[in-house]
Amino acid sequence: MTVVGADGLARPWWASVDPLLMDYYDTEWGMPIRDERGLYERICLEGFQSGLSWATILRKRPNFRAAFADFDPDVVATFTDRDVERLLTDAGIIRHRGKIQATIANARATIALRDEGGLVDFVWAFQPTDTPRPNDHSDVPTVSEESKALSKALRKKGFSFVGPTTMYALMEAVGIVDTHLLTSHRRGSSGVWPA
Repeated sequence: MTVVGADGLARPWWASVDPLLMDYYDTEWGMPIRDERGLYERICLEGFQSGLSWATILRKRPNFRAAFADFDPDVVATFTDRDVERLLTDAGIIRHRGKIQATIANARATIALRDEGGLVDFVWAFQPTDTPRPNDHSDVPTVSEESKALSKALRKKGFSFVGPTTMYALMEAVGIVDTHLLTSHRRGSSGVWPA
């Protein structure tokens, strides 16, 4: 079910109240990300989100960008144990050792993938042949065969915090699938899938 806002636009309940989430939904969520840095950032932020609300991550995103060199894989790949310890004292981000270490490992894995065509082609190769057509939030999957396969493939390449549910959320966020509700004003807006 969508909620029609004061602006006359229909959004899912989760994007209908908080102005930050509303702006994210209206301008970013579900739009194709086809650049290495952007996709690396989304993978890492989805990992940080695990067990938390996306609103928490969005509010801290400027701090994450500052802490992780604007998610430049070439810079983050050089981070050392000293950087991990420094980041664990940064109250502006999620101070979780495993997730910080995963962000560094994911940078190194991103660089390694350049020899095989790069992160973008690797991740987008898991785009399914069809996308959900949800009428209600309860119709939206949280995992798919493709997200399971992507998770497994990324782990083999050295990525961390890329479980199947996290990878399905990534696929939604970067336009690989379109899980906008059929009644949403954003349905089909990515240009990847028809409305």
